[in-house]
Amino acid sequence: MSVLVFANATDGKFKKNAFEVVSYGKKVAEQLESNVVALTINADNSEELYTYGAEKVITVANESLKTFSAKKYASVISQVADNLGSEIIILDSSIDTLHLAPILAVLLDAGYASNVVALPSATSPFTVKRKAFSNKGFSNTVITTKHKIIGVAKNSYGVFENPVAGTTENFDAKVIESDVKSEKLERVSGKVTIADAEIVVSAGRGLKGPENWGMVEELADVLGAATACSKPVSDLGWRPHGEHVGQTGKPVASNLYIAIGISGAIQHLAGINASKVKVVINTDPEAPFFKAADYGIVGDAFEVVPQLIEKLKAFKQA
Repeated sequence: MSVLVFANATDGKFKKNAFEVVSYGKKVAEQLESNVVALTINADNSEELYTYGAEKVITVANESLKTFSAKKYASVISQVADNLGSEIIILDSSIDTLHLAPILAVLLDAGYASNVVALPSATSPFTVKRKAFSNKGFSNTVITTKHKIIGVAKNSYGVFENPVAGTTENFDAKVIESDVKSEKLERVSGKVTIADAEIVVSAGRGLKGPENWGMVEELADVLGAATACSKPVSDLGWRPHGEHVGQTGKPVASNLYIAIGISGAIQHLAGINASKVKVVINTDPEAPFFKAADYGIVGDAFEVVPQLIEKLKAFKQA
């Protein structure tokens, strides 16, 4: 019984989360004394997954799957799982995968554990540790169904090379029709996206207006980070809605999250709480964000951020 890992590719390219779930799947397979099989859809270099322990890579190439569809992708994964007899399916926790996972669970009559942060603590009964209460706590969840779907939280396990001499085979999947039609797809290019970022620099109404966002973008450029914003900022039209992070926006699980001029509403904190290190810059020492932050600077962002940029540039040149 193979452990099936879905290694998602964007525009044919793998990102870190694909390598993380394959690394995770390899260890789960070892726990079960089984092997790991990776499934890719329209990926350019499926052999990359051998480096992280995928002994077999199944590729699905189909023009109708070029644009993501939760229903279509879930159907393909279900078909491959049935073909392999796989009872454990491992996914990442990207926005796309969070959409398809419940559909896949219905197709396979499977239990689905999202936001998993560690390897199974037991395989009989199958028990996994998950984030709970908007990332404020953890729960140990037992999955009792025959088929089990695990959604690995971003940056929770890590990427580990475990090279193997793998094999690749094509799978001719039956692509179903979807009720959802994509008319237009716009992708951000030339900059780090929130979904891929190890570092996120975010700002709020404390910046006073969109004309002051240049220093946020400059700090992000120096750090190789993505830019983000609070909900009021996107609502005001200062920044695109795609940059809105928080419980009602995009969730963030970066290694470093810098909040500039953000007071720290509960919805914002819930959406970024999974970040490993949180830094806040705010003039108000009573701002709620200080209670959630690992490091804080009480000061004017218009004075602090330019100095921070200057120091970081000097450090990088040293």
